[in-house]
Amino acid sequence: MKQRKIPLRKCLISNQQYPKQELLRIVKDKEGQVTIDTTGKANGRGAYIKLSKENIELAKKRKVLERALETQDLTSIYQQLEEMACE
Repeated sequence: MKQRKIPLRKCLISNQQYPKQELLRIVKDKEGQVTIDTTGKANGRGAYIKLSKENIELAKKRKVLERALETQDLTSIYQQLEEMACE
């Protein structure tokens, strides 16, 4: 029996590749709305990060998501990510 290929994605903060299921996807759609994609299938430009408090703080400090998604203010997204990391 053939083994299925596991899709890998790169975390923006650590620059390491992980299986897609271990990462969280943040998406910017055509209208410019930025959302957290828990399914991994939403349309739009996506950026992947490993969900941890340290990674979220580094992303805020370095403005990694702003550059990757080509947008400005993501404070609400960072708040949602911090809430998810605390769970």
